[in-house]
Amino acid sequence: MVFPFRSVEDFKIDITPEHELFRQAVREFVEKNVMPRWREIEETNRIPQEIMRALAEQGLTGVGIPEQYGGQGGGQLMTVLAMEEIARASPALAVAIGVNHLFSIPILLFGSEDLKKRYVTPIARGEKRGAHANTEPSGGSDVAGIQSQARKENDHYIINGRKVFISGAGEADFLIVSARTSPPQPGKRWWGITTFVVERDWPGVKIGQQFRVIGMRGEQPYEVVLDNVKVPAENVVGKENEGFKVVVTTYDYTRIGIAAQAVGIAQAAFEKALNYALQREVFGQRLAEFEIITEKLADMYIRLEASRLLTYWAASLADAGRKEFVMAASLAKTFATESAEWIARQAVQIHGGYGVDFETGLERYLRDAIITTIYEGTNEIQRLTIVRELIRQVFGVR
Repeated sequence: MVFPFRSVEDFKIDITPEHELFRQAVREFVEKNVMPRWREIEETNRIPQEIMRALAEQGLTGVGIPEQYGGQGGGQLMTVLAMEEIARASPALAVAIGVNHLFSIPILLFGSEDLKKRYVTPIARGEKRGAHANTEPSGGSDVAGIQSQARKENDHYIINGRKVFISGAGEADFLIVSARTSPPQPGKRWWGITTFVVERDWPGVKIGQQFRVIGMRGEQPYEVVLDNVKVPAENVVGKENEGFKVVVTTYDYTRIGIAAQAVGIAQAAFEKALNYALQREVFGQRLAEFEIITEKLADMYIRLEASRLLTYWAASLADAGRKEFVMAASLAKTFATESAEWIARQAVQIHGGYGVDFETGLERYLRDAIITTIYEGTNEIQRLTIVRELIRQVFGVR
């Protein structure tokens, strides 16, 4: 036994030649269509629509979504490869794709067939965009603490509430929204939350301020206000009062994508640092010839590859339908995002003054890496999840 897993066989990664061909195709696309426009994305704080259209034409908006709902299939591992390569060029663009998964996954896992066809299909085809509105001013990691209210009236619900830090809300056509339909039960704080599909153009849905966060320029989050929004009962995702499970299960899957974003960020920062160290000369020799720089580069590469392996492993477990993927996802998300922040910081240091110059295109990776350690469950929450799962397996309690 390899505690808490059952066997060393649990650690295999199911990579195929098809995965590599796909990765190469994505890299070719982003280097041609995205890399040359990173400055434009950063300066305008928006992703050009022609890039999103090109992504859809390449089928990248449908990766990980079953073909029967307009997607390309491929599962979590294929999604991870796409997210890694896109984030290497533009982490904000990876977020734009990631929020579509945040919208689609809960519907695919818990939604009715009608909801899947009505809402997931246009997302997969790139015809529409989605977002996931859960976080509130009172907090985001504590999903059971949601305070937005949904009151049932005949064949519909009336939702009132305010959501904050909602990535993709500015361009979203559809939103997954969590709201409380019943008070929590004794010992069951999670009880009473329900999730809904809400359309952006319905009366009472308002996109408020954009939060000017430290990174992810091009896809920075928004406030979403729900003012007496009338939602049909058939737009409930999952069971009434059991939306907590819908939300946290969604994050179990999507945090693997955050780990992949971090790997892409780390890869880009490492490449820039290595190239600079090989070219830059100081005191009559190249930077890469100094022992202190050599050590930095080695440690950066060690963390990069360890992050990649953890991320691919978590995705492989998820694709295999193994429940152990939940812990693996938390391990990957925590290690990869903190490694990306550290690697980007070392890359800046290796570049010296040029590292903090916007024109170098490096400091953006440090800003973006910090964000990855926070959203979809802070790394403090990931550590709590890991330890609770260990305790559960030892003692059978949480």
